[in-house]
Amino acid sequence: MKRILAACLAVFTFSCLAILPRAAAESSQAPLTGTWQCQSHGGSQGDMSFTLDLQQNGENVTGSVSSPLGDADIASGSFKSHHLRIQINGADTAYILTADYQNGRLVGAWHTTNTGEKGTWEGKKQANN
Repeated sequence: MKRILAACLAVFTFSCLAILPRAAAESSQAPLTGTWQCQSHGGSQGDMSFTLDLQQNGENVTGSVSSPLGDADIASGSFKSHHLRIQINGADTAYILTADYQNGRLVGAWHTTNTGEKGTWEGKKQANN
């Protein structure tokens, strides 16, 4: 009985160790996937918190944004060479957000397509629970 238990424990341990590198590789292949707590600066609204829910598939980024101004889907998004670019279409303007991804953070700039407003923003990915 002890041998069977020891064998089961060994198989379980080996299985867990085999899965960890794969999970880490998948995470590093899609570092943007997840929920991001963000803060924008500048523009007529001043500083504003917002949340990005992102899904990354290669260079393609989809998802949504939630802010005090409302919720919207990302109209287009790309992630190339650690550089994010997303477009969010509002009722009367589009918001273009760009950022560099470094050390688990996004730092960049935003502007609107018709009003000329612009500013900066940063985001930090929420830890997985």
